[in-house]
Amino acid sequence: MNCVQEAAPAKVNLFLHVGDRRADGFHPLQSLAVFTGAGDGLRAEAAPQLSLAMDGPFAAGLSGEGDNLVLRAARALAAEAGTLAVAKLTLTKNLPVASGIGGGSADAAAALRALKALWRIEMTEAALMDIAAGLGSDVPVCVPSKAAYMEGRGEVLTPVAVPRLPMLLVNPGVAVPTRDVFAALQSRKGVGMDLPRAGFADAKALLHFLQETRNDLEESARRIQPVIGAVLAALAAQPEALLARMSGSGATCFALFPDDAACAHAAQAVKAARPGWWVAATVCS
Repeated sequence: MNCVQEAAPAKVNLFLHVGDRRADGFHPLQSLAVFTGAGDGLRAEAAPQLSLAMDGPFAAGLSGEGDNLVLRAARALAAEAGTLAVAKLTLTKNLPVASGIGGGSADAAAALRALKALWRIEMTEAALMDIAAGLGSDVPVCVPSKAAYMEGRGEVLTPVAVPRLPMLLVNPGVAVPTRDVFAALQSRKGVGMDLPRAGFADAKALLHFLQETRNDLEESARRIQPVIGAVLAALAAQPEALLARMSGSGATCFALFPDDAACAHAAQAVKAARPGWWVAATVCS
């Protein structure tokens, strides 16, 4: 095996509740993370040394990074496995950078999966997720890239069944630093919600549950970047939108739709009205 390719699907927080800051500096949270058909791609090839090249529409947004999370993931896996960190990595960046949909975390998780295969490492998914936890709070859930409740600081995961739902992702092209969003947080729902661990039989059940939730970071993110409010308004205005909300710490927002056709029509409408925004019609599960 000389080449391995892995998808790095976008992670969307259908809700995100934040607790009071812990002594270690992290905030406890409760969230339902799902994964979409939109995402980045990572290719790992055998090589005598470790390197990372980037292409894709949003590659330029990472050009100033001295040590990309993908490279950190490669070194962490090699150190744990006792092997050399050698591979040619190519990241195709299709997702906006620092946009609240776990792009960097998904890329790091894809690197762990790809290099585990390329280097023929015998390691359980649980062990891979332990390495991921050392890279960032969002990375463990991106290793399996399956719907799960996130608790703790994000590393405590409970897989959950969710229905397939068409989803429209929209990003207005602005950066919202996660640290700034947390610093501006004034009110929060907290982490005491009783979560339906059995999952959701259909879209109606999921939407009923989501009506009792919110994204605690949305208010502070909107104060930092008011255009997020315009994105949410544009999504909510679509005729068949079932729910419009911000994901993560922003600025990407999403809307859920009853079928693919409604989602596609909404995507066309938003693109026509706001040609400078990134718009992606996809599905979540």
